[in-house]
Amino acid sequence: MVKNQPNSAVTFVDNHDTQRGQALESTIEEWFKPAAYALILLRQTGLPCIFYGDYYGISGEFAQQDFQDDIDKLLFLRQAAVYGKEMNYFDNPNCIGWSYLGDEEHPTSLAVLINNTHSTAKRMFVGKKWAGKTFTDYLGNQTATITIDEEGYGSFPVGAESVSAYIPQDQ
Repeated sequence: MVKNQPNSAVTFVDNHDTQRGQALESTIEEWFKPAAYALILLRQTGLPCIFYGDYYGISGEFAQQDFQDDIDKLLFLRQAAVYGKEMNYFDNPNCIGWSYLGDEEHPTSLAVLINNTHSTAKRMFVGKKWAGKTFTDYLGNQTATITIDEEGYGSFPVGAESVSAYIPQDQ
């Protein structure tokens, strides 16, 4: 659906029917929620829907922490950097990545990685115009600064069972 009719595909991570304690319970591990939201919020296709319980948390018998800080950062990135050509790096079953090269109205770049195993890194293209510039993980999961090489590539690290989203340091 997302591929064939992207403007008709509502993407979501969790909802009132699939949360803990409900008939269609489909528990998503806590570490994966920010990664799952990155997957729906930092892609150009689909119409992402944020679950109230993930944003504000849930109290009671089936309590759940909120992910408001993570989701707010992802929403900022969606608004500021999900523009231009999309480059996919789906070459590893445990670590995927993609980057955006920006456009005339949004002259930025974004490199996103989602990893479900041990810490690793992925070499991704962010644009030759960023050669010599540094990128940082806006989500704060990695502290390293990445310098882009003369060809426009950077080797972006991501932690174990984590998500990282790199943007130019000056943005």
